[in-house]
Amino acid sequence: MSQQAQPVAVVTGANRGIGRAIAVGYAKAGYAIAATARDTATLADTVAEIESADGGAVLALPCDVADEASVETMAKGVLERFGSVHTVVANAGIGGPTAPMHEIDLAAWRECLSTDLDGVFLTFRAFIPGLVAAGAGSLIAISSMTGKRPLHGRTPYAAAKMGVIGLVRTLATELGPHGIRVNAVCPGAVSGPRLDWVFRSLAETRGITEDEAREAFTSASPLGRVVDAREIAAACTFLSSDAAASITGEDLNVNAGVVMF
Repeated sequence: MSQQAQPVAVVTGANRGIGRAIAVGYAKAGYAIAATARDTATLADTVAEIESADGGAVLALPCDVADEASVETMAKGVLERFGSVHTVVANAGIGGPTAPMHEIDLAAWRECLSTDLDGVFLTFRAFIPGLVAAGAGSLIAISSMTGKRPLHGRTPYAAAKMGVIGLVRTLATELGPHGIRVNAVCPGAVSGPRLDWVFRSLAETRGITEDEAREAFTSASPLGRVVDAREIAAACTFLSSDAAASITGEDLNVNAGVVMF
């Protein structure tokens, strides 16, 4: 597939974990990639993996999704390089504080909501005009199974991720007439350093061991396991494909069966 014929996918927070897996997954599916993170130096491994796996076009750009000017600058850079995009995956996010809500200060609350919810709003908004002009496209937000069920001590994160689902459903109704589909993916516990941090935080908050915190996640799964980041990537590339042409406004669970609604 030539560079000119390649569809373009923008992936925020592509420097590690789920975001890196998503960017690589789209590259393997034949997309040119615009990979973003707050510090482009952290994108080096993502770029190298894309180039070694696919050899397709890849652009690394700085972007703080909580900062309006930063998002607008990133979008301008993507469009100057590629001209148009087909898919935008709003993946960048933070875990937020782990504590009883009455012990969380307003700054920590706002930081989590600003990154995890405002960041989706700003990222999507920057690219919607071009998608509307093209009359086609796919917007995908990475929510969480925590957007559908409680997670002890994580009220800011849960509120943000549930807000993402509401944003996606409403935006799908707005953009459907323009041929644009909008969906969310709701990962469960995804193996990696961030999940290890979650286990440590929950163990400290609930007064249990890290092994007990890990068991609480895996025992809730009918499959008895956590999720691989590549499984999230596969769900995203499916939602961008023609095979998902009738899917919009959906919040797709990829959480080993922990949440089934």
